[in-house]
Amino acid sequence: MSGATAPITPLPVLRAEQLLQAVAEQQWLIETLWTQCAVGLVGGTPKSLKTWLALELAVSVASGTACLGRFSVKHKGLALIYLAEDQPCDVRQRLQNLCEHRAVAMNQLDVLVITEPCLRLDDERAIERLDATLAQYKPTLLLLDPFVRLHRANENDAQEVARILASLRQLQRKHLCAVIVVHHTRKNQRTGQHGQALRGSGDFHAWADCALYLNHTSYNALQMTIEHRSAAAPAPLYLRLVGQPPHPEIVQLDDDEKQPGTEDRVLGSLRQNHNPMRRSALRQLLAINNQRLGQALLTLEKQGTIRRTDQGWVAR
Repeated sequence: MSGATAPITPLPVLRAEQLLQAVAEQQWLIETLWTQCAVGLVGGTPKSLKTWLALELAVSVASGTACLGRFSVKHKGLALIYLAEDQPCDVRQRLQNLCEHRAVAMNQLDVLVITEPCLRLDDERAIERLDATLAQYKPTLLLLDPFVRLHRANENDAQEVARILASLRQLQRKHLCAVIVVHHTRKNQRTGQHGQALRGSGDFHAWADCALYLNHTSYNALQMTIEHRSAAAPAPLYLRLVGQPPHPEIVQLDDDEKQPGTEDRVLGSLRQNHNPMRRSALRQLLAINNQRLGQALLTLEKQGTIRRTDQGWVAR
């Protein structure tokens, strides 16, 4: 009949008891670090080993070898990666280094590298091509690095960011693969919450099922903080790029390295004193020079962990 509208189809539903139950041993893709089919982020400031860590995750899944030498892979499979800032020869060298460290032959590594010169996740045609690529190769893990090079959108516009992240979530659900996006945190963090320190819209933090955050410390090591939506998070770990061939590795800090740095000492003193402390009192208490104290106060203020009052400095 001309002009007739199509009948409205109800949304599919299941009774609660019919929903599939999560099987404990199938929950993890990489034990403790990444849950199966999760979307998420590797976040950190520039030069904080983000790409090294992301590739370590991908190579572990592709080879079935323990990530960082500690975390077992529960579901070995193809890793599909796109590194927008690295030349193909540099990508190969990094992968070669990680393979040599594992004693895995490069020609046995189940990794495919997308060689498209430019991939824009805010472009509908590019998403369609990525969808077709996932359908063809059926990877267990998709790595995209870094987010800032994968779009022309305004990262501070919640709607634009949400649209891109929704596309990635849709691809993850359609193809049942984990998705890792490398993203930058702000250089001057004013929050103790790592997810809130991510550059741009707060949608990044809300979107991620799993997140690994890398932060510089005073210990000559990077602190890796782990967050999960549906699993308990372990204690933070410390990483360094070590060895020949170079590779990221968990390090145990010795007693000397565990001595608190200037920022930690300043923050600890302010937290122990309920009243504001002036700079002169802090300098005398901690026996440090004025320049180091000033830098520590500036760093802690930018992080949002202390604030200046008319009576002196106080911890938040």
